[in-house]
Amino acid sequence: MRKILSARYTPMLRQFVSGDVLLAFDFDGTLSPIVSRPGGARIDRSTRALLKRLARLYPCVVISGRGRADVACRVRGIGFREVIGNHGIEPWDSTRAIERRVQGWVPKLRKELRRFPGALLENKGFSLSVHYRNAPRKRELIAAVKRVAAKTPMARLVDGKKVLNLVPRGPADKGAALRREMRKRHCDRAVYVGDDHTDESIFALPLRKKLLTIRVGATRASRARYFIRNQREIDRLLRVLIQARRRVA
Repeated sequence: MRKILSARYTPMLRQFVSGDVLLAFDFDGTLSPIVSRPGGARIDRSTRALLKRLARLYPCVVISGRGRADVACRVRGIGFREVIGNHGIEPWDSTRAIERRVQGWVPKLRKELRRFPGALLENKGFSLSVHYRNAPRKRELIAAVKRVAAKTPMARLVDGKKVLNLVPRGPADKGAALRREMRKRHCDRAVYVGDDHTDESIFALPLRKKLLTIRVGATRASRARYFIRNQREIDRLLRVLIQARRRVA
């Protein structure tokens, strides 16, 4: 992975974002700092101000694992063209059939989690998340959730940062959502910034010349080509993107 904000690669980034380019962002850990409880996530004031400027210069979207309505409330007023939730399921594949299927998983999972104080089950309608940051018996909890997922038809398990996501099997994921938004916005290129295992469906897309992938935090396990060191560097990245478009103008 290469440091996108280095003197070597920042000029390449500025060149890449000229023309019809879509900017797409994850929410937690990318636009918002990671917090101990999901309800407390907020975009910092400085980041929000920069995003408002950015959204006037580029088509911008959010692609999050959160429920769409949840994310929409947290980014209201910024100017994003689209908010995509539930790992790419919302809005296009959010059918009643999928919702009923996911809600059928809740009793079994809730029963299993009673043994694990500190675990939090987040029901997002079209997917479920088990947050275990505050759970003392993490390894045992992870094993238990994996067993439930393995016995649940049409469910797939997606790892995250101190969270396990149960998502319905199907074609919808973050990668498919990004492709759809590129077509919809008539953009031949895209930049995506994310921080988690859930973003790998985008990082792994075979669009090398059309997609610039940036991970928040470097790791050899990721397919992202570039990185920023941590979430605190997001403002610096946004400033570079703003300056790049103003130079072209």
